[in-house]
Amino acid sequence: MNGARAERGTAGIECRRFDIPGPMGRLAGRLELPEGRPPVAYAVFAHCFTCGKDILAAARVSRGLARLGWGVLRFDFTGIGESEGDFSRTGFGTMVEDLVHAADALREDVAAPALLVGHSMGGGVALAAAHRIPEVRAVATIAAPADPAHLRGQLPPGAEEELRRAGEAEVVLAGRPFRMRREFLDDLIERSREQRGLIAELDAALLVLHSPVDSVVGVDEAGELFSAARHPKAFIGLEGADHLLGDAGDAAWVAELVDAWARRWVDR
Repeated sequence: MNGARAERGTAGIECRRFDIPGPMGRLAGRLELPEGRPPVAYAVFAHCFTCGKDILAAARVSRGLARLGWGVLRFDFTGIGESEGDFSRTGFGTMVEDLVHAADALREDVAAPALLVGHSMGGGVALAAAHRIPEVRAVATIAAPADPAHLRGQLPPGAEEELRRAGEAEVVLAGRPFRMRREFLDDLIERSREQRGLIAELDAALLVLHSPVDSVVGVDEAGELFSAARHPKAFIGLEGADHLLGDAGDAAWVAELVDAWARRWVDR
């Protein structure tokens, strides 16, 4: 297996390291498989902005899907977690490239993904990347914004002005400092012009999962995303869940919902 070695996993799951050749260096991934049986299909999970593959939402949903019979690859985007590369040179566009490279590596090693799952900004990345992965039959988004430029509103006060003025600055996101460049903002604006068209032209079934009490990405974003997409599509409200699916039961529920819905499309 490509860059893979067996690792000890949780009950019912086989966990393996899975390295991916990325455009700016090695991307660190983890492939989780149902133990003792072939997967019903393969999926790639795209994590939220700056979060990493090992954030609880990504780990719990991926492992939940693996227990239910899926092979799931989750990985760190460039410059995040264990992946190589310079985060300050990344943006929405490089995240899309990373996801396409992950799908390519999975295709070469075992099988192409039939399902993409994206959390928060990772949901927007999955929607943009799906057009470049012909085997994708379904895309599930979790707490995703309709527009990549939504992220501009999550930057600390004055950060955008500082990036525009100085060209580069240290920005604190989720309590951690990250070096960012003005090009990051330019990329968000450019990609936001394209995203609605990509959603409207999505040649895959779409499942939108979003909590009505999400305080980070409001549920109105889900409404815009759902309205922009054509059928087949479905929307499910994650009543009571927070943005990061901090409750293990909410993450398990998401995995069950995605599994039940996606099987209809990957079996076609």
